[in-house]
Amino acid sequence: MKVLVINAGSSSLKYQLIEMDGEEVIAKGLCERIGIDGRFNHSAKGAKIEEDISFPTHTEAFERVISALTKGDNAVIADVSEIAAVGHRVVQGAEVFSKTTLVTPDVIQKIDDLKELAPVHNHPHALALWAAEKVFPKTTPQAVVFDTAFHATIPEKAYIYGFPYEAYEKYAVRKYGFHGTSHRFVSQALAKHLNKDISDLKIVSCHLGNGSSITAIDGGKSVDTSMGFTPLDGVLMGTRSGAADPSAVLFLQEKLGLNPKEMSDYLNKKSGLLGIGGHADNRDISAAAEKGDKKAALTKEILRYGIKKYIGSYAAVMGGLDAVIFTGGIGENDKSVRADVINGLEFLGLSVDPDRNNTRGELAEISAEGSKVKVFVVPTNEELLIARDTLELTQK
Repeated sequence: MKVLVINAGSSSLKYQLIEMDGEEVIAKGLCERIGIDGRFNHSAKGAKIEEDISFPTHTEAFERVISALTKGDNAVIADVSEIAAVGHRVVQGAEVFSKTTLVTPDVIQKIDDLKELAPVHNHPHALALWAAEKVFPKTTPQAVVFDTAFHATIPEKAYIYGFPYEAYEKYAVRKYGFHGTSHRFVSQALAKHLNKDISDLKIVSCHLGNGSSITAIDGGKSVDTSMGFTPLDGVLMGTRSGAADPSAVLFLQEKLGLNPKEMSDYLNKKSGLLGIGGHADNRDISAAAEKGDKKAALTKEILRYGIKKYIGSYAAVMGGLDAVIFTGGIGENDKSVRADVINGLEFLGLSVDPDRNNTRGELAEISAEGSKVKVFVVPTNEELLIARDTLELTQK
């Protein structure tokens, strides 16, 4: 059975067609610059299609995807009816959606209604869902998988902010957390690798990339996470500030004469690694630090220090720790970040073996022999988890 996984943005549409019998990606691609001019990239059967093509809306993008999948020498299915189900990634489900849900007109409207909580993401998701409803046969079931859903188990004491309680009651201001699909995938993958019941494990999962979040997973459930009301909170990120004193934000806004939208851009697009070290990419920061750039070196220290703090605090929250996971672009590929983060946590029973740590992009234990708490690199695969969720729900 084949499941098409969709990750739509305001001007983009990424997709993978996965054969679920072997969990193999048989085609994937990207529609870019939707509503601007249009660019299409598609890979299948070892061949690639790259073309400039007009995508006025997400509808035309979906139509081109279906055409690429079903027509020409690189077609992987004869007809769209061979797609058993379509699974969509949605960033913000708030308290409305706590699990994978079948797509209906009412569900799409509720996703769009949440756009104020995720203005960059939820309205584009809704646009893509409306377009998908037009393009795919009504007999093809569709499902939505929410980034926030995994964090629905976080207790009230961890998600309520110290504002007057009416801020939560009237405006739904609380910690939601993100990257939930990734954290759920890697924690389940680790439990399977260890041949242990996930309900017996206390895990800190570090999803590190251009956007980063750390999650405490106790018995397979998220009990706290570093991102908050938006993906801005937590550790230092590519262009995002991470956690900061709210009064510092207000002070800077006044000093710089910025309106709320401009201040949001300042925090989300001009801060983080870019704002301190001059580069948004961790690899560029590392290269600059090696050449003696003091700000880049400081940026490296801030990032590692922040991750280390969350690991320690989440071990305390859970009352113990069995494993630490590194995943995401940085977590899976940067051995120096992993080593520096774990260094100094020996008192918690954590240590890394330099030889084992010399690994990239594969599931591997990197903890030293005798380490009481195990450390692993676990590659994430959010698309596969979305496909699994979608198939499970639509085949009931």
